[in-house]
Amino acid sequence: MSAESGSLAAAYIDYLTYERRLSPHTGKNYARDIAVLLKHLNSNNLAQVHPQHIRHIIAQLHGKGLSGKSLSRMLSAWRSFYHYLIRKHRFQQNPCIGIRLPKSPQKLPNALSPDEAAQLLQFPADHLLTARDSAIFELFYSSGLRLTELTQLKPGDIDFAGETVKVLGKGNKARIVPVGKLAIQALQAWLKQRPLIANTGETALFVSQRGCAISPRTIGYRLKQRAKQQGIQQNVHPHILRHSFASHLLQSSGDLRAVQEMLGHAHITSTQVYTHLDFQHLTKVYDAAHPRAKKRS
Repeated sequence: MSAESGSLAAAYIDYLTYERRLSPHTGKNYARDIAVLLKHLNSNNLAQVHPQHIRHIIAQLHGKGLSGKSLSRMLSAWRSFYHYLIRKHRFQQNPCIGIRLPKSPQKLPNALSPDEAAQLLQFPADHLLTARDSAIFELFYSSGLRLTELTQLKPGDIDFAGETVKVLGKGNKARIVPVGKLAIQALQAWLKQRPLIANTGETALFVSQRGCAISPRTIGYRLKQRAKQQGIQQNVHPHILRHSFASHLLQSSGDLRAVQEMLGHAHITSTQVYTHLDFQHLTKVYDAAHPRAKKRS
């Protein structure tokens, strides 16, 4: 990688961070993907790269086992990088335009059944930390938040009268999401306990035993331990509650656009994966109930 290429990449990440105001996590992802591009270009100047170079790199990465989804994410980052270079540094072309990627089978997200979700959430909130965990898990399942969105919440983001939560999602886009009555009750119980451990001046809604904002890793650990205690067999992680929220809401309402809005998806295609989960649910019901579906012995 040339010094000039590295300097341009660093300038682009600064642009994303300070002008586009993308999250540090997103900036790190872009930096990682662009580093892959620069590594495979070796000494080639960024301005001299042609589509055949990009195709060759994609083929190499695919040969090493990268999935179509990972390659799509990388190519999107490279394409955006070149758009920036054209606008800000007078580059003449974007070699990432028109590149076709190898397809990989779509992996459906795991989701709990409604009974498993109820089983997971039925535990006594009889301690300060269990009251906090109950509020976290109920809010996850009730509103389908991302893990980072939940950890960034402040007490003032919850509208108890309106039963909604204000969420700051990807790209600093705010949205209002409904909150179910059980989650509202769990949040009210937690806020009575929160002052007992929250540090002075701490603004996070959910805090750790040390009084500071709870970390995503701690939430994941607490959820996994609770799932085991409640007898849930499958691997339970924070995102599975988001998947379960979307799947169960779609099964009940069939309103794909509403689910898209609540999840904060920029594109409907991201939400459409849950229609496959819904179809799986329907086929199981059909196989179990329809007389023509039952196998004869």
